[in-house]
Amino acid sequence: MRATSRLFAAFAAATALLAGVSALPKISKTGKYLYSEDGTRFFIKGIAYQPPGKVAADPNNPFLEPADFIDPLADTAGCARDLPFLQSLGVNAVRVYSVDFTKNHDTCMSTFSAAGIYTIIDLSTPGNGSIARNSPSWTTNLLDNYINTINVFSKYDNVLAYNVGNEVIVSNITSATAFVKAAARDTKAYLKSKNISTLTAYAAIDGSDDFVVALAEYMSCDVGGTNSDATAIDLYGLNNYEFCGDDDASAYSDKNSAFANYNIPAYFSEFGCITQPPRLWTETKTMFSSPMSDVWSGGLAFSYFQSTSSQGQFGMATISADGSTVTTNDDFDRLKTQYQAVTFPTTPSQSSAGSTTYGACPAPSDAFQALSTLPPTPNDAACSCLENILSCQFTPTNPDPLLIVGSLLDEACGLLGQNGGSCDDISANATTGKYGPVSGCDPSTKLSYTMSQFYEATNRNVQSCSFGGNATVNSNVPSGVANANAAASSCISNPGATFVPSAPTVTGGPGGSSSGGGSSSGNGNNSGALSDRSAWMGIGLATVFSVAAGVFTVLA
Repeated sequence: MRATSRLFAAFAAATALLAGVSALPKISKTGKYLYSEDGTRFFIKGIAYQPPGKVAADPNNPFLEPADFIDPLADTAGCARDLPFLQSLGVNAVRVYSVDFTKNHDTCMSTFSAAGIYTIIDLSTPGNGSIARNSPSWTTNLLDNYINTINVFSKYDNVLAYNVGNEVIVSNITSATAFVKAAARDTKAYLKSKNISTLTAYAAIDGSDDFVVALAEYMSCDVGGTNSDATAIDLYGLNNYEFCGDDDASAYSDKNSAFANYNIPAYFSEFGCITQPPRLWTETKTMFSSPMSDVWSGGLAFSYFQSTSSQGQFGMATISADGSTVTTNDDFDRLKTQYQAVTFPTTPSQSSAGSTTYGACPAPSDAFQALSTLPPTPNDAACSCLENILSCQFTPTNPDPLLIVGSLLDEACGLLGQNGGSCDDISANATTGKYGPVSGCDPSTKLSYTMSQFYEATNRNVQSCSFGGNATVNSNVPSGVANANAAASSCISNPGATFVPSAPTVTGGPGGSSSGGGSSSGNGNNSGALSDRSAWMGIGLATVFSVAAGVFTVLA
């Protein structure tokens, strides 16, 4: 065990900044491998880097997903404190599971860049900023959150990949697959429109080979059947913990065989088994040598910070209560020894890596329900138009609308059903391929739409637009808009459309809001209420009948 002082950490960080004066080379994919700009094969040799958030003990939260998060890339002192240890490990990448795009990340990102450390950033955030596993949707507020994060981080040279989700799809719940793929499609389209070369990625839970392989193929397939990469991710991550204790290379035999012919780069987005302690980390020798290196492009050890899972405790560094000191454990020492012994293979050369072919998507099976009809691209302008002309509008009295929107949706849908209506228009069902015209709107707009339908079903009885004081009759409904259905038809003329999304006109996130067209300055530190309804309604609530947990799962 050892500790370092604040002075040592700051000095090491300053030294790294002075030494690193040139931009990090861009990493791209060729065939199923990653390459640096000079044509050298690139391997991810990294570590998960996310302080733990608060986790509620709840039987409905079996993955122990946190309800909040700490953005480590906005913690200037923390990055300076941790850099010497990351350098000691010899990592070239860190994975960060949640960031707040309203905060400033300049110092941390430049510090890591100067030290030759890339970042893999998850675009989702815990609780309300993720595609919900049990009640999935792909909505304007989620897309806006993803785009705002991309805009803030696009100026940095050391963002290797953006994850559109982490373990959203599990072996017994595959209903979210189409929504994750739609998120990848729209994220990728936005990146291309801005000439941003950062890879679009997904981090998957491990499981039976038939499920894991089918999911991997689905995430990298072309739903249109035209050999296009438009709906395919660029990098597939597998959170894999099957190498335990003093295992040997045969532990990976099945996975190597299963992914031998995979069409895009794949890596272990988490590894480091704890069920047979101590963690020896001898899997790294196997991971970075043939035949495994012929299939995989490295991995990320889990985890730098202490983390609790359903299986036990992970973590290699303990931070003092005042945040100034790091104490590492034996896991850290052993990983350091193993990582320092790694020599990256150089084959195949980029010129012989071939090209990527995007085949047809796998057919549905008992193990995996591959869904080929994807949700449409969420449309901010259409949803804003709709919200403004609905007859009954959600005007919450609670200062935190997130606390009430789920229950109000339950109530509104129930009342509407009792009056001969339904919530089909705001619902999305990938299994049937049916997406209601309002299903891509933020939860606030969906709630206003449902309230308006109920209000109109009761002959516009003013009491029907109350909902405990959380709704108000809109006196500015344009002439010719007879009801909510007409409003939807007027604003959402092509509800099934896919298109290249644009930056939201108002940014807002976990830390606050800032006006503008998706500025990439990264200098906002606002904390006020968001000025538009879709932003302050949170970042991705489940739609109709429940507010599902988010997807900051870090373990298989």
